[in-house]
Amino acid sequence: MPAAIMLQGAGSNVGKSVLVAGLCRHFANQGLRVRPFKPQNMSNNAAVTEDGGEIGRAQAMQARACRVPPSIHMNPVLLKPETETGAQIIVQGKRFGSMRAREYGTHKQTLLPRVLDSFERLKGDADLVIIEGAGSPAEVNLRAGDIANMGFAVAADVPVVMIGDIDRGGVIASLVGTDAVLDKQDSNLIKAFMINKFRGDTTLFSEGMDIISRATGWTGLGILPWFAPARFLPAEDILDIAGKTGRDNAGRYNTGIHNAGAPLHIAVPMMRRIANFDDMDPLAGEADVRLSLIEAGEVIPADTDMVLLPGSKSTISDLAYLRDQGWDIDIAAHLRRGGVVMGLCGGYQILGTNIADPGGVEGPAGSAPGLGHLAVETVLAGDKTLTHVAAQSARFGTTVRGYEIHMGRTSGADCARPMLQIGGRQDGAISADGRVMGSYVHGIFADDAFRRAFLDDLAARRGRFGTFGVVDFDARVDSVLDELARHMSDHLDMDAIGRIAGL
Repeated sequence: MPAAIMLQGAGSNVGKSVLVAGLCRHFANQGLRVRPFKPQNMSNNAAVTEDGGEIGRAQAMQARACRVPPSIHMNPVLLKPETETGAQIIVQGKRFGSMRAREYGTHKQTLLPRVLDSFERLKGDADLVIIEGAGSPAEVNLRAGDIANMGFAVAADVPVVMIGDIDRGGVIASLVGTDAVLDKQDSNLIKAFMINKFRGDTTLFSEGMDIISRATGWTGLGILPWFAPARFLPAEDILDIAGKTGRDNAGRYNTGIHNAGAPLHIAVPMMRRIANFDDMDPLAGEADVRLSLIEAGEVIPADTDMVLLPGSKSTISDLAYLRDQGWDIDIAAHLRRGGVVMGLCGGYQILGTNIADPGGVEGPAGSAPGLGHLAVETVLAGDKTLTHVAAQSARFGTTVRGYEIHMGRTSGADCARPMLQIGGRQDGAISADGRVMGSYVHGIFADDAFRRAFLDDLAARRGRFGTFGVVDFDARVDSVLDELARHMSDHLDMDAIGRIAGL
């Protein structure tokens, strides 16, 4: 019988995804077959699996921690927000439909059999399954029909460890309060707790650990100090990217990781439905690259070398949002100053002359004129493309590996100058002057050879000098996962975690 354990949080953003990844790497290093699982995730940052579907990016990172390929069964329900009140529903890797939040609330219980089916499939190939909850079970108003936290734990009969985030304050109240609001059936499944993101001397909280244990009856597994290298792991949330780049004295996201004075400056407008923003991770990790995330109400800085328009879950809506912020004017001014602009996926579509959504696949049916910096047009129709690609850069000749995850087809005169050659087909487009470009392929900057060639070329165009593209991105992610596993082993009772799981 495979062992299983579930990590839930006493609040959102307590570090569940990173802690699951650390446990996955720790137990994988012990020679066990480990698999990650998240019953329900909400994120527009998705990964394409080898079995032809999409899951949350965090589960792909956790699969990497286990040293196994990601599978659709690691995240059987993925919610991808399209509006303030609705989302696209992905079930076992494929588009299930779009629903408003209230409609999904009444429907989600019908997905529990699919969730349990995926869980059983993972268990069949594992010694240990490590499960991540979503948000917090303390939101007991959502308990009816729940499939993400205690609803799943009860249905699958798995023990739970509760995580408290001490960095935000009120950790004793959040953990004890969670126990207080849960019903007996749910609270009986919680066996232990841990404290995450502690800064300073952990012995100062020993009394706090005792208070929590006495009030809840849970076993304290330890206090985990702040783990700074986590910033080098792929981000699940755009706020994680923002945390990597830091803020200036005015509170804006426009300094890099210890590289506020870096010679090469890339600005990213933070569109409302930004998607697959993990494209920025490799850039954020380059010491000579300053990555600015431009928030609503801010202007794109005049010293920007390249504007990067990321993917979008609702392209026409984000195009309108971009114009509302005046970023279309900033981009035009940036190009007049000789700057470079790149669009990826939805950002590529926005750079064209027109976007049509005749069937309303991303929102109300209709069309909108694009920014017009590329001579291409997009029609959002047909099946969603979900595939890994091996390509060649048309400009640099380097091989590029990435993935496609998009709706729509793009065509036009500038497609005669593609960014990539993928087997027998071409991808993307480049303007006649070579300063505006777009591609449907995500993950290209994670390819070290392409990133190095691209940044060197961009720096030469802009007269910048530095050392670009020196990071081995994949090696650093694996090194940080190993370091995280050691960090957790040093500060948490891993034997107790194993016993709770049933090892």
